[in-house]
Amino acid sequence: MKTVDLENIVWKEDKFYVAKCLNVEVSSFGESKEEALANLQEALELYFED
Repeated sequence: MKTVDLENIVWKEDKFYVAKCLNVEVSSFGESKEEALANLQEALELYFED
């Protein structure tokens, strides 16, 4: 399996945190930074499965 370094950014919008991967057009959100990043990780895994 090949590993890839991905850059992410997190910011707050209203009451949610948004996490976005800067390398591909994938983003997610959560009620905390940690939750947003965990949700982004899951979204990226699904994105790269295809």
